[in-house]
Amino acid sequence: MNDVMNNKTPLPFDEILIREYLLDNPDFFSRYPELLLAMRIPHAQRGAVSLVERRQEMLRTRVAQLEEEITSLLTMASRNEQIYMFNTALSLKLLQATDLGELRQVLCAELQQQFQFTHVRLITVHDIDSELSHIWSNRLKQGYYFGRLTQTESKRLFGSEVGSVALSRLSEQCGQVIFAIASADPVHFHPEMDNLLLDQLKQLLDHLLPKL
Repeated sequence: MNDVMNNKTPLPFDEILIREYLLDNPDFFSRYPELLLAMRIPHAQRGAVSLVERRQEMLRTRVAQLEEEITSLLTMASRNEQIYMFNTALSLKLLQATDLGELRQVLCAELQQQFQFTHVRLITVHDIDSELSHIWSNRLKQGYYFGRLTQTESKRLFGSEVGSVALSRLSEQCGQVIFAIASADPVHFHPEMDNLLLDQLKQLLDHLLPKL
């Protein structure tokens, strides 16, 4: 008896064939409009609704999703444009620097003014400095690091505790140099963020530092 109850009665049609037919004939319901009103689809909040109502609801949801995606893309485009304009202006100022001290001063002042970063440093790593060597070998083994630091690491790099950081290794032509930026906001820099700003600045510094 249980076996009989557990066995589902086979459907008198192939659902896959019906699905493929409807996909191949999207005008089917326009030829039989009465079916749109007759068919009912379960709805979690409103009970059964007609196919037309369900389709309208799905379209409204899709439109809302597209609007959110467009807004996100426009926000990203605006941000990227701001970064591009800032980097262009900063590049011109850095190219005019006559020595390393002036370059450091311009780099720090511009980044702090534009983005309210608390610290901007170019830090040379010496092998005898075990704390910096550890950061160089571990935090920066991928070339970049975004996120939080330990209290010891923060004080060694910036002289005080900071919220979050963006770290980058400069090229070998610069020696063992860390380009370090700190924010008071503990979530401003995080592992999932892109490195557009930092990468463009890194390439510029890789070009300029060996010449100073």
